[in-house]
Amino acid sequence: MAELSAAASSQATASKRDVLLATKLHVPGLGPDLVARQRLRERLDEGLGRGLVLVCAPAGYGKTVLLADWTQRARSPVAWLSLDAGDNDPARFWRHVLAALDRAQPGVADRVGPLLGPPAPASFEPLATAVINELATRPDGDEVLLVLDDYHLICAQEVHASVDFLLEHRPAELHVVVASRSDPPLALARLRARGQLAEVRAADLRFTAGEAETLLRRVAALPETALPDTAAAALTARTEGWAAGLQLAGLSLRGQQDVTGFVTAFTGSHRYVLDFLAGEVLDRQDEELRAFLLETSVLERLSGPLCDAVTGRTGTQRLLERIDRAGLFLVALDEVRGWWRYHHLFADLLRARLRAERPDRVPVLHRAAATWHEQQGPADDAIRHAVAAGEMTWAAQLIERQFDEYYNLRGEAATVQRWLSPLPVDLLESRPRLLLAQALLAARGGDVAAAEPLLNAAERASGDTVDEPYEPTIGRAASMLVNVRALIANFRAYIAELRNDADGTSAFAAKALAELNEGERLVDSMSRWNRAAADWLCGRLAEAERVFAPSVAGRQAAGLPTWSAWGSYELAQVQRAQGRLDAAMRTCQQALEFTAPPGRPPLPAAGPSYVGLGEVAYQRNEIDDALRHVTEGIRLCRQFIYTTPLATGLATLAWLRQASGDRAGALDAIGEAVQAAPGPSGLLNTVPAQRAQLLLAQGDLTGAARWTTEVRLSADDEPDYPREPGHLVLARVLLARGEAERALALLGRLHAAAAAQDRVGSLIAIGALRALALAASGDEGGAVAALAGALVLACPQGQVRVFADEGPPMAALLGRLIAAQRTGRAAATVPLECLARLQRAFDAGPSTQDHRPGTAAVPGIVEPLTSRELEVLQLLAAGMPNQGIARQLVVSLDTVKKHVSHILGKLGAASRTEAVARAHQLGLIP
Repeated sequence: MAELSAAASSQATASKRDVLLATKLHVPGLGPDLVARQRLRERLDEGLGRGLVLVCAPAGYGKTVLLADWTQRARSPVAWLSLDAGDNDPARFWRHVLAALDRAQPGVADRVGPLLGPPAPASFEPLATAVINELATRPDGDEVLLVLDDYHLICAQEVHASVDFLLEHRPAELHVVVASRSDPPLALARLRARGQLAEVRAADLRFTAGEAETLLRRVAALPETALPDTAAAALTARTEGWAAGLQLAGLSLRGQQDVTGFVTAFTGSHRYVLDFLAGEVLDRQDEELRAFLLETSVLERLSGPLCDAVTGRTGTQRLLERIDRAGLFLVALDEVRGWWRYHHLFADLLRARLRAERPDRVPVLHRAAATWHEQQGPADDAIRHAVAAGEMTWAAQLIERQFDEYYNLRGEAATVQRWLSPLPVDLLESRPRLLLAQALLAARGGDVAAAEPLLNAAERASGDTVDEPYEPTIGRAASMLVNVRALIANFRAYIAELRNDADGTSAFAAKALAELNEGERLVDSMSRWNRAAADWLCGRLAEAERVFAPSVAGRQAAGLPTWSAWGSYELAQVQRAQGRLDAAMRTCQQALEFTAPPGRPPLPAAGPSYVGLGEVAYQRNEIDDALRHVTEGIRLCRQFIYTTPLATGLATLAWLRQASGDRAGALDAIGEAVQAAPGPSGLLNTVPAQRAQLLLAQGDLTGAARWTTEVRLSADDEPDYPREPGHLVLARVLLARGEAERALALLGRLHAAAAAQDRVGSLIAIGALRALALAASGDEGGAVAALAGALVLACPQGQVRVFADEGPPMAALLGRLIAAQRTGRAAATVPLECLARLQRAFDAGPSTQDHRPGTAAVPGIVEPLTSRELEVLQLLAAGMPNQGIARQLVVSLDTVKKHVSHILGKLGAASRTEAVARAHQLGLIP
């Protein structure tokens, strides 16, 4: 929707985000007290061959330390990702997975990353497929070890489904390790049954007596004689080999004079042991360090500058290094020890102690953290801390400023939804930008009906509140929320467009343009696009193209493939409506240069262009090309944010199946298309009309007629371009009912309206039906002339199926046109190549008419010859004149002449001699 890239405006933010992302990709550092656990290293080595290794145990069992130690000895490159709650956004999850894989296999993110959008794909299975293919086809054949730590923080079903898909189709080159506090909702049973899962559980992670004694001595810094074997054994038993308990016990033993007395002082559950030992550790620290530990526990990640800002101290880097040296559950997140985090379990204990001892200090600390992150990033942390501080209005302002970047540029709609969820309803209802954000999220999910009440609320709120100063992080030029009133008007224009309301679309687009302020380039682009859409709905195709074409070029130049692809799709539809198939094909091919570049997986945004190429190829009766393009287009469009191209692709597939004789398959495809199609039937959603036409082609007149009644179409309607597809179906229904005169009247009005606007595509389709209506009314000369006129318009661009899909009546009329043209009786001359191309379409396609006993159904004739016509044909071949045939068959001479005329028409022949020759070719006579 933008004509600009906002990359420059967000470079600084992206740079800070990259620094913090690096902390998630860093294998956590190991302390000096590490105990080598060779038995578990070997267990993990053995598990690698199975594909998935699950390390599952409650908090504090040493999962991360074990994996960090093991990966340092791994023979394969390691892709490590420490997960957090923000990774529940599937777009963010996969962006981070690609970043991790890129460290192990450089180039993966560059080649596969574009599949993430923006906007994010509707399904992440194709992206996982691209990852699988990328790893499986690397020339070096290197294996990769992907470690997903803290997977228990993931609760999004979309993420689980995509990981399941990755595991199900995992290439031999990829080994996956998942560390979690609980069993993840993946297909573990299936993998276990196949022998593709290795498991390391809590029982395996418990320290043995020997390992525990080594750990206690190292952490406590005690000589061997100071820690009796009985004391070590007792601590191991009391903690049940629990790593966190042993670590805290070792810290508590430092400086203890009565080791045995200390060991007997506690007993009970893990929680009791943990509380007791944590208290012991904290109470042994000096007041400065103790206060620092408690106050910084509100932070997910820690750095010196951040801790300075939160605690109000200076030089806290020194304290962080001191904590690190003391082994107080601080984990280094980078090589230079610029960022750390507390062990999750220890952080939980510190926060509980902080709330118990200094509850008034908690919101102050969160407020300071939000202030720092507002300036330094990431936005996630700023918003989280503002909410935790109870500063809901501030959080709302932060969300508004970040919305465009996260929704438009990063495609992280789930993240925005998560930000909005804790805000009070009354606050949301008072802020028009947040209401519009919710409306955009609803529309993105296909729920336009849910978006309308939000638009109404936003309009009310915009009139009730004083607009605050607003500076989006992406810049005003690239923001949608920058102009509330213009966005509301554009949103309403979009809804009117979906409803085929040309006047409403035009009025709201004009209102949006009137609300614009200087420099609001994205909103300006949206407004002009909507005005062009109104021109399209009104039938002003040239005017629409004049806006669409440069806008698409601008989007391509700005590096916005999704918006460019959507624009190219609509531009190609306008060009097809003008009868310019060559132009539509070029538009689609140009879009594919950006969305399906050689050597890379095609983007979901390539789907609409493939569908467009399939439509053009089908109209030209290039069946194999059409099927190839449409199949690829449907596959990609299942991931595309807008469903209209998917519905169109499925409808084209239905007609391809119908043309090949697969009637059931055609109905299946058109049924799925109806489910995918957005909005009511009309110009922008022709699927319902195409379904009714398909029913009619399959002989279901009742079903087609019922649809025309349901959508309130009448033969007395005045022309309305958005309803033209439906009116053409109604004309077919009238013809099938034998009401040719009513059909002619309707088609006459439609033809006049199309001619007034020079809508060539409409003139061709209407002209074809007018020809059939004239033939049905007995005006054979007029019918031939009307068909010739339509073909003269259609032939330069190779349009065939618009005629061929009308079935046997059109085939018969074509034969009469061919006969008339060969005898010089045709009003207009249609190029022979065009007639031959159309005849080949009828010759190749199966008949849509049920075969009755006594008819001759052969390839090459769409309308079969009757038994009597076959008799007459055989006598013609014998050279018998009409009078002789009449005597032979005991019929009148006029009856023979009628039979001969029908035979010439069905065989597309201009004379008796030509009819006999063609009958020999087709095998009708020996």
